[in-house]
Amino acid sequence: MDSRVSGPDGERTPEATWPARSGTVPPLADGFSTRPETAPSLGMALVPGRTVVLAPGRTAAGGSLDWAASCGKTQLAAYFAEALWRSREVDLLIWVVATSRACALSGYVEAATAAGCGYPGDAESVADRFVSWLRETSRPWLVVLDDLRDSADLEGLWPAGPAGRVLITAANPAAFSGDDRVATLPVREFSTREALSYLMGRLSADPDQRIGAIDLVTDLGSEPLALAHASAVITSSGLSCRDYREYFAQRRGQLAQAGHGELPAAAVTWTLSVEQAERLSAGTGAQFLLALAALLDGHRIPGAVFTTPAMCEYLARSRTGLTADPQRAWATLLGLERVGLVSIDPAPAVPTVRMNRVVQAAVRAAMPEEMLRRTANAAASAVLEAWPAEEPTAWAAAGLRACAASLWRAAGDLLWAAGSTHPLLLRAGRSMDGARLTGPAVSYWRELAAASDRTLGPGSPDTLTADSSLAGALLAAGRAAEAIARSQRVLASRARLFGPEHADTTVAQIDLGRALVAAGQPDAAVPVLEQAADTCARIRGDDHLLTVGAREELAGACRDAGKTDEAIGLYRRTLADRERIQGQRHPGTLTSRQRLGDAYLAEGRTKDAISQFKKVLADRERVLGPGHLDTVVARGNLASAYHAAGKMASAVRLYQEACAGYERVLGAAHPQTLACQVSLAHAYYAVGRLGDATTLLRETLERCGQALPPGDPLTQTVRQDLANIAG
Repeated sequence: MDSRVSGPDGERTPEATWPARSGTVPPLADGFSTRPETAPSLGMALVPGRTVVLAPGRTAAGGSLDWAASCGKTQLAAYFAEALWRSREVDLLIWVVATSRACALSGYVEAATAAGCGYPGDAESVADRFVSWLRETSRPWLVVLDDLRDSADLEGLWPAGPAGRVLITAANPAAFSGDDRVATLPVREFSTREALSYLMGRLSADPDQRIGAIDLVTDLGSEPLALAHASAVITSSGLSCRDYREYFAQRRGQLAQAGHGELPAAAVTWTLSVEQAERLSAGTGAQFLLALAALLDGHRIPGAVFTTPAMCEYLARSRTGLTADPQRAWATLLGLERVGLVSIDPAPAVPTVRMNRVVQAAVRAAMPEEMLRRTANAAASAVLEAWPAEEPTAWAAAGLRACAASLWRAAGDLLWAAGSTHPLLLRAGRSMDGARLTGPAVSYWRELAAASDRTLGPGSPDTLTADSSLAGALLAAGRAAEAIARSQRVLASRARLFGPEHADTTVAQIDLGRALVAAGQPDAAVPVLEQAADTCARIRGDDHLLTVGAREELAGACRDAGKTDEAIGLYRRTLADRERIQGQRHPGTLTSRQRLGDAYLAEGRTKDAISQFKKVLADRERVLGPGHLDTVVARGNLASAYHAAGKMASAVRLYQEACAGYERVLGAAHPQTLACQVSLAHAYYAVGRLGDATTLLRETLERCGQALPPGDPLTQTVRQDLANIAG
């Protein structure tokens, strides 16, 4: 398999470099222990071809918060992953935050690029190709699925293969009961010896602070998270273990008297850490900053969030007389790190802040409603301000989307408190659309539309925006019938609210027409698009791009409806308009010319089609380069026109070049590559090269069987072509 991949815009990306890794493995915490007595023997259990789940070894106690889940699973996974990497036992290391299907898909797309088996397409198809690659490759690999919360999120995405290992961390071991694909290994609290060793190692700077260490280990039940909190507070203060025991016992008693019952140690120690953070920050609002972090995705909060103007304003308003600036906000965050409530990973291009999700849940549970409202809106504004104007790298964008999703789950309808949808939620949805996360995008926009309808009403502009985005997501996901119904609803609402000649109404008409065409109903689309084009021309003029776009959509509907002459006339007009408005080599102009050529070819006007396709190919080569996917497509289209015209020498040559281009950019098993090979085989047959045609069809049939689902039409076509030649 070719190791070169293509990005979303079709440009070829560099070849994969082996060994390769994808995702960001969390750094090991200060004082990390390999846990020689209580850690599962991953080296023995996780051999090639196996899947292991690290899960808590005991159930939660004391309230609904699952404190037992904070047993160090992710740290052990990170240590094992890096150990395999350093020893060169794996050629490919993939770390995926698997808290949702959208996160898992994003991680798979990034991994496919690293492995050299990515290609343009929606995230589901890229992930499917990547999973197939994992099954077939002989390169040793490790996939870590961190914090998998619902195994259903991996439907169709389960990684497996004889050369690979799969390591999953999960808070709920019951989710995998009866699953014969996995072996579940329990992770419990430290042994007394491990706990004491960890604590003594953390307190090595001042031996006097170790006084009472054995008793403190007993009091904390050897809980890893509680020991991390306690040791961080002790090292950042003048306390000893004995002193901390007194504070701990007093706080646990206070919480018991307040009706919280017998709590796990970590449910107590985090509150002492917050108080120490306030002392270290000299009253600069550490608890408020912690509250904001608790609403975001604890796996990867961009550090830039904590220095935004929205964050500084939030901190300043949290306490009378407090002034906040980016430096002070960051210093406050460093204080939270010193007491063990967050960790800061400086390794990525943008520093990443991490926070234990059980502590996050505890902080959220302690927030009064009014504080939650203020904090949620400040967090939304801070994340939006930290989101670059141009979409960042795939990993960074996935983290921002995860923060938005986490915030929505925590805050609910509070993000509509100002009478409108917070812009962050719209930005996150558009980011999903741009990343071609088609399935998750449909679910996201559907939930957002329902929430907007419930909180703002069906006639709100924000509700209409979410409805329109849902229609687009449905269309992108191939669910045209549902897209039609949603588009009709949007059109009716916009016509009622804004009038039939408003630009938003016209856009809704165009969207409806596009959905009707995609659903195979071009006759129904034509009158809708005619009305949109006529309204645009009358209100905005012929030179308005909305008018040009409406006519182009109408041309496509006419073509699909069999009205080829009308389609050609419209395409010629829109091409002339785009040349005048946008220039001859603008991407929109080239697309219009391509569509005109397609219409000519469908009408049998091969000479005219060849003329247009030659211009498209020349301009794409000049603007994009000969290796760009769009250039390869243009070369294949010109080959088809030459074939239809009977100019077989040119057709064969261009088909060969197009096949080589598709294989280089997309890979040998991509459907577009396979379809181009079938066209080349037909050309071989037409010029009498029966042996070449037969050989190519057999090779293509074998690849179709490996890459395409059973019963795929292309596979059936190739099989029938072979039978015809043989017969």
